[in-house]
Amino acid sequence: MKSLIIDERLSEIKASFQEIQLIEEDQHHSYGNSGRVTMLPKTEQEICSILEYANTHHHSIAIMGGGTKRGFGGQLEKADILLSLGQYTGIVEHNPGDMTITVKSGTTFQAIQNYLAQYNQKIPLDPFYPKEATIGGIISANDSGPKRLGYGAARDNVIGLHMVYPDGTVIRSGGKVVKNVAGYDMNKIFIGAMGTLGVVSQVTLKLRPVTNYESILLVSFPESNLEETSAFAVKVLDSMIEPISLEILNPTLAGKLTNTNQYTLLISLEDVKSSVHYQENVIRHLAPDKTTLLSLSGNEAKSFWDQFYDQQPNCITNATTTQAVLKIGVINLDVIKIIQEAALIADTCHVSIEAHGGLGTGLCQMVISGASDDVLSAIQLVREKAVQLGGYAIIKHLTFSLRQEINVWGDKSSSHFLFEGMKQKIDCNRILNPNRFVGGI
Repeated sequence: MKSLIIDERLSEIKASFQEIQLIEEDQHHSYGNSGRVTMLPKTEQEICSILEYANTHHHSIAIMGGGTKRGFGGQLEKADILLSLGQYTGIVEHNPGDMTITVKSGTTFQAIQNYLAQYNQKIPLDPFYPKEATIGGIISANDSGPKRLGYGAARDNVIGLHMVYPDGTVIRSGGKVVKNVAGYDMNKIFIGAMGTLGVVSQVTLKLRPVTNYESILLVSFPESNLEETSAFAVKVLDSMIEPISLEILNPTLAGKLTNTNQYTLLISLEDVKSSVHYQENVIRHLAPDKTTLLSLSGNEAKSFWDQFYDQQPNCITNATTTQAVLKIGVINLDVIKIIQEAALIADTCHVSIEAHGGLGTGLCQMVISGASDDVLSAIQLVREKAVQLGGYAIIKHLTFSLRQEINVWGDKSSSHFLFEGMKQKIDCNRILNPNRFVGGI
């Protein structure tokens, strides 16, 4: 009976949307968040029509851009419809003088940066997988990397959104200029909501000039005792230096990226050349004895970042072992405690852990690889440590089958009722990205 109902739904959807490219899905995706039928709209109006139809007929919808975040949340292997924004791409409006740009949500991050390069401008964000990740997915997941310290997060750089509500209504929040202060900042409700409140249609972002000169300093510490590392980081943060990133790498990740298996502090600097060199000299003066300092600039720095942003597992490439990616938030310098704990957990659970964390942001990313049961055990231990430190640990990448065995988001917070209230108000039929947000929303 169930398969008959599904067949009837598919036939109904195909008949209703003959003008939109539609692909029937037969294969199972190991990360879930797929659909029995994939729909590829090319216009905002087509997105509205699909959502209005799905809401009226109570069809569940999974939303996808480049597919890099399929392993982030979700308890449905297949929704009724997979709404793919892969063909909804392009620049809507660019104002070089105002330093703003409006783009369609299916446009990849790298494509936008390539377009802006001819104007000597860029979006001040540094997401993972920039070649594949779409701007809509980055905004929906509030994705960012080590340069968040200097650039800010998506919430700091988005000034306007077009959101398509489940009933097909287009909501415009924010504006097209940087100085937009009228009313509530509705953008922040949707950024990071994982597509559970609406489909991002268009995004307006602040821009900044392309970096004049960039340098990366990699300060490696020969001892496992990280007290000296912490003291050095405090000196850097208290100085006049303005690093774009101040990230600690554990020995496993440092060995992979730099061939030096030691705790390493990554300091990124961006400014005019003379200013960067001045800051480099200050850091050399502050660096403790017995540390090793490696400097990268120009093409070497670019190659390092290219490797860094592509080194985490995603849902496009196949892994030979079980891999999980955790996002951990703690008080800034407590990142060092989490990184230290990772070494103990790796030995206890017989897994490999590659970890890095921002000493100016308190955000840590951790890749855990190994046998399935060992990975799940390691996740639980990391989460317990994060909660003990007053923080959190969420899973942003894991196969669908293992997401059935562990709570992706951790315990509900005291403010969970607010999220539930917004979901009920905006998506009362709960059709959009079911269970992709905190507490199973």
